[in-house]
Amino acid sequence: MQTADSLNIYFVWGVDETPYGPVEFSTLTDWIKDERIVPDTWVFSRAVGSWQQASSLPELKPCFGLEVTTPNFDKPFTNGFKPGVLRRIKILADLNDAQLAQLATYLEMQEIKQWSVIFSQGDASDAMYLVMSGELRARTMAGGKETILATFGPGEFFGDMALFDHGPRSADVLCNVDSTLLKLSAGAFERMTREAAALATPFLQATARTLSARIRNDNKRLARITQQYSAGSAI
Repeated sequence: MQTADSLNIYFVWGVDETPYGPVEFSTLTDWIKDERIVPDTWVFSRAVGSWQQASSLPELKPCFGLEVTTPNFDKPFTNGFKPGVLRRIKILADLNDAQLAQLATYLEMQEIKQWSVIFSQGDASDAMYLVMSGELRARTMAGGKETILATFGPGEFFGDMALFDHGPRSADVLCNVDSTLLKLSAGAFERMTREAAALATPFLQATARTLSARIRNDNKRLARITQQYSAGSAI
């Protein structure tokens, strides 16, 4: 288990292209005073989990005479709810307040009416959607008959392959009832990976865990269907 002390550890990328550390915060401040660390020196923060320029780390900004900006966790979306409400989405439950406030800047809220089509099979993939409220279904149509592939309720997401593959959508998705969605476009996600790697990494990890669980469940369901079919054929 990581403690606060174990997270307050840093590594410094030296001018000789060699990492130095681990060092504690007090050592960093001493090195800044000695000008061994300058604003554009690369520093790895264990708490953040990524390399950043020293002047980008909030705890080091005062050492360079820079203003410290505190994220406004209470700033609401356009419809009034706050970034903390994003924890209703299962894959976002472990993100801290700062990460949620940052993620909110990449999301677009959409209020969708019942029976509206979010996208159709064959459309180009351009966004992932997080369900804040309501219910939606994924379906395919064949011979005028609808086959429901999945339903999505509050806390779930869909369309995630758009972040990795811009190929055609594999199904229709439409609203069963009025729904509130958060849209993460492929373009916004690409910006997030460039601008906020420390946010994109846990977001992707949580998404991957959920996708893995879905695949396992689908495999189990397919195995049961196969067993039932085999048992019926043997009669």
